Amino acid sequence: MECMVSENCIYRNSLNLIYASGILVLDANKSLFAKRGLAFTGKSLLIFLFFPICLSGQTPQNYADTKNSLWYTDPASEWKQALPVGNGRLGAMVFGDPRQERIQLNEDSMWAGGSTWEDARGTPEDLQRIRQLLKQGETRKVDSLMVEKFSYKTIVRSHQTMGDLYIDFKNIGQIRNYRRSLSLDGALVSARYTYNGHQYSQKVFASNPDDVVVIQLATSAPGGMSFDLRLDRPKDHDKQTVVVTNPSETEISMNGMVTQWGGKKSSEVFAIDHGVKFETRLEVKLESGSILANNGTLEVKNTKKATLYLVANTSFYHGEKYTGNNLATLSKVTDRSFDVLFNAHTKDYKRLYNRVGFSLEGTALDSLPTDVRLQRRKDGLDDPDLAAKLFQYGRYLLISSSRQGTNPANLQGIWNEHIQAPWNADYHLNINLQMNYWPAEVTNLSELHYPFFDYLDRVLDRGKNTAKRQYGIDRGTVAHHASDLWGPSFMRAEQAYWGSWIHGGGWCAQHFWEHYMFTGDRSFLRKRAYPVLKGIAEFYLDWLVWDDKSNTWVSAPETSPENSYFNSKGEPAAVSFGSAMGHQIIGEVFDNFLEASRVLNIKNDLTQEVANKRRKLHPGILIGEDGRILEWNEPYGEPEKGHRHMSHLYALYPGDEIVEDRAKAFAAAQKTIDYRLEHGGAGTGWSRAWIINMNARLLDGESAQRNIDKLFEISTAENLFNEHPPFQIDGNFGYTAGVAELLLQSHEGFLRILPALPTKWKSGKISGLKARGNIEVDIEWEDGALENLRLKSIEGKTMKVKYDGIYTQVTLAPNEAMVLDGNMKKQL
Repeated sequence: MECMVSENCIYRNSLNLIYASGILVLDANKSLFAKRGLAFTGKSLLIFLFFPICLSGQTPQNYADTKNSLWYTDPASEWKQALPVGNGRLGAMVFGDPRQERIQLNEDSMWAGGSTWEDARGTPEDLQRIRQLLKQGETRKVDSLMVEKFSYKTIVRSHQTMGDLYIDFKNIGQIRNYRRSLSLDGALVSARYTYNGHQYSQKVFASNPDDVVVIQLATSAPGGMSFDLRLDRPKDHDKQTVVVTNPSETEISMNGMVTQWGGKKSSEVFAIDHGVKFETRLEVKLESGSILANNGTLEVKNTKKATLYLVANTSFYHGEKYTGNNLATLSKVTDRSFDVLFNAHTKDYKRLYNRVGFSLEGTALDSLPTDVRLQRRKDGLDDPDLAAKLFQYGRYLLISSSRQGTNPANLQGIWNEHIQAPWNADYHLNINLQMNYWPAEVTNLSELHYPFFDYLDRVLDRGKNTAKRQYGIDRGTVAHHASDLWGPSFMRAEQAYWGSWIHGGGWCAQHFWEHYMFTGDRSFLRKRAYPVLKGIAEFYLDWLVWDDKSNTWVSAPETSPENSYFNSKGEPAAVSFGSAMGHQIIGEVFDNFLEASRVLNIKNDLTQEVANKRRKLHPGILIGEDGRILEWNEPYGEPEKGHRHMSHLYALYPGDEIVEDRAKAFAAAQKTIDYRLEHGGAGTGWSRAWIINMNARLLDGESAQRNIDKLFEISTAENLFNEHPPFQIDGNFGYTAGVAELLLQSHEGFLRILPALPTKWKSGKISGLKARGNIEVDIEWEDGALENLRLKSIEGKTMKVKYDGIYTQVTLAPNEAMVLDGNMKKQL
């Protein structure tokens, strides 16, 4: 019995197929039958039990390549079902449609506008007036003035789609045996099916070494296959943005410029009529058949195999030479076969991806399509192996959207189908960009952090001018809550509660320090991290104001990202005199600057000034009468008790000030999380991922398991993209970082092994995680207990390791692995 594509939908959505010990178990889902208008009776269930069940006409045993893949029995019908490929700069979402294929295209510098916008608004006198009004309790007026005086109230320019490649297949009737997949091992999206008894296949990858997206279409049909190729791009508010031509009989070129005609400045239209120039160019090579160029399309007839080479470049990277770069790239790749290019691609990709291996129980469920497994998970059934795949999927996405020399991964990585994306797919510096890079160090992808560093260097360079002109601070640098391709550092908001925040640079400075902590790269510390820490510390030195009431240095005006409080008049307000997160970040910057100075043997007037102000800095951790950590300097009421941001717990994660040894703060952090969740918190995917990391730091595997369950239940799309909703990639990256944090921690000066093992992950193993100090860690456990621990360091060192209440001290020889058993005894 063969399954049609239409039949696949019924099987996929109506049955959960579980293969265990050779027994087939069927869990009927009556609601899904009802949704499709199909009758479901006990009798029909018996019919299903006695007839052979197939998925795409093949038995699960034939799917040897499903082990580390996402796979499906239907084409994608919407964007969040399509599968992503990327080489760091170029990306594509592959639908796998055997009739009209859509491959949605992206490039990471597709932005409107330029770097000509001013770096600052407002004056130091405006800042003094606002501070005076804060002292008088006029917080509502301050909220308005922060926006009026300091903010550019323009829409943040959006990252945009590069357009679409459409493949219109001819004479395709009833499809059988359909399957599409994403191989996490090979970074390859493929689709295959049969038509009229002949095999058809499509393979897509994005090569980093050759800077090209490659597509292979093949068939065993004696007469080959026929299809049309066309490139297109959505209009920008009814204005055409591209010109499509045929430079040759085998090519399509799509030229354009990014604009944003729908921008706004307050209530006024603020159209952006210029931006990055780009060309997308497609060249086709056939093994047989013919090709005809026709009015910007290519008509392919009767070919048995076609290879499509797609390149794109922009004026952001290459000035006016971007079209020449496309021609140069094509001249190098079009004479090379699909297999040769694919081998170079996989060698490059696996060099990064294969550093970490992770396995949990449940691999028997690989015989099920990924969307079926996800639905089972949403229905409350366990699938630890799917949790492991989601971890590795996060690493796949980071490799695919952030490479040295590219822009950093934005709010959607590089995968965005819009002209005006949700939240502009920009760089939010009040958690989202940082969360994108949480997994970089701990999951052994340190070099992928560099696009983040390169970008922040650009932002903070402009931030020097912002600090001086806007706030009257002549030394140091600042960045606010959001930025875009052009690296602006100024404040942009129409409301103070989400935009009037000054700590984007301070939070990002942590990443520079952490890269040094994980890699031990003193050259990076001296040349890259130290200047950033110094610049941010200098800004904070001159930003702080003395408070006679508390006898401390206080940060003001302050906000707690995207949250508000009830002021003394019972009115909701955003700007405050001090906040927990602000003081936690400032304290961390001062501490890291002083430690970096010690490592680099720097001692001068600046280090003394920082040390003096650090001692008198207002505490970032204050515990209220109800046992929770205060979000502001005062115990204000909260309009939104379940707010998605957990800003006042920065010191727990990603900071490291709240640890087990600080028992009161540790307990207060737990109570703070519990309170937020009791009131509906963590409704967004990224917020849930953040809490998983916090659960890990609180050594709470049971709560982590509940939040992992929730992440799958309400925040995961069929292609495993994380949803705010809509799609935001930070939740994927935050989850991957959280998994690592549940299994290994090193922020306290020693290694914690399996500190918060989720309750359903009874047995498993992970290899290649990184701990601070450049230590590689492999962990294997059985029935919830450690079996083996392997440690390896490039440099010889002595450290403490803790597991299940057992402390031990180990001395590692350079480049020699040490293995400990579950009792922390060295194995010979």
